[in-house]
Amino acid sequence: MINFFKKGKAVLFKLWNKSEKSSDEEQSNNINATRFVVLDTETTGFDYTNDRILCIGAIVLQNNTIPIHDSFEVFIQQDHYDQATAKIHGILKEFVIDRPTELSALQQFLVFLGDSIIIAHHTIFDITMINRALERNGLPKLTNKTLDTAVLYKKTLLVSHLLERKNNYSLDDLADKFDISKKDRHTAMGDAYITAIAFLKIINKLRYKKELTLKQLFK
Repeated sequence: MINFFKKGKAVLFKLWNKSEKSSDEEQSNNINATRFVVLDTETTGFDYTNDRILCIGAIVLQNNTIPIHDSFEVFIQQDHYDQATAKIHGILKEFVIDRPTELSALQQFLVFLGDSIIIAHHTIFDITMINRALERNGLPKLTNKTLDTAVLYKKTLLVSHLLERKNNYSLDDLADKFDISKKDRHTAMGDAYITAIAFLKIINKLRYKKELTLKQLFK
C-alpha cells in the first residue's frame, strides 16, 4: 500500500512537472507575449571598419502593438563625416543637438534593448555595425536572437516557376508591397517603424497558412 502511494505521488509529480514545463515553453514560444525591439541604424557608410553609426532608432513591438512612448532614438557624436551619405540620411555634422559619445549612446541602447529579440531589415548590417562599436568601446557583443524582415518576407511568397522571385528585397520593396508610408524613409526611427509594420504584415500572412509560433520564425 505504501509503495502504491509512493508511486502515485511520483507519477503525479512527473505529470505536474511536465505540465508546468510545457506551459512555460508555450509561453516562451508565444509571438504575442514576446518583446521585440525593431531597430535601424543610420551610418556614415557601409564599411564595417572605417564607417561609424550616426543614429540608432528602435521601437518596441509586443502584443501586435507599437507603443509609441516605448521607443529609443540617439544621435551620436560625429568624428567621421561623409558628405555623400549625408545627402541620404540628412544628418549633418553641424546639427545643433546634444549628442552623447559612442560609449554613452551604446550603454543607453543596451539598457533599452535588454534581452529582447531584435528585428531589422538586413539585420546583419545593423548588428555588425553595433557589434564593431561595442568592441571599440570594450563592451561585449550582442547575444540577442535576431530576425530579418528581408528573409521573413520570402516565406510569404508563393513557390512557383511562373513567378519571378528576387534574391534580395529592399525595405522600399516591402513598404510598396504592404502600402506603408515612406514619409520618414532613411531616418533611423522612420525605417524602424516601416520595418515594424512590415513585420506585423508578414506575421499576419504567415498565420493564414498555419498556427504560427516563435520557433517557426527562426526556421
